[in-house]
Amino acid sequence: MASKTNPFTFLQQVRAETSKVTWPSRRETMISTAMVLVMVVFAALFFFAADQLIGWLIRLVLNISI
Repeated sequence: MASKTNPFTFLQQVRAETSKVTWPSRRETMISTAMVLVMVVFAALFFFAADQLIGWLIRLVLNISI
C-alpha cells in the first residue's frame, strides 16, 4: 500500500514535475493540428471510396439494381 502524502506536498510535487515538461510552441501546435486535420480528410475520403467500392461490388455480385 502506498504511503499517504499530504495535499500540500502532492501539489508541490505536481508543480515540480510540470516545470520539467517541454511545452510545444504555438507554431508547432498549429502545424501538428493542421497535419491531423489533413490526415482526417484523407482517411475520410479513403473510407468513403472503399465503402462505395465494396457496395458496388456487392451489388454487382448479388445483381441488385437500385
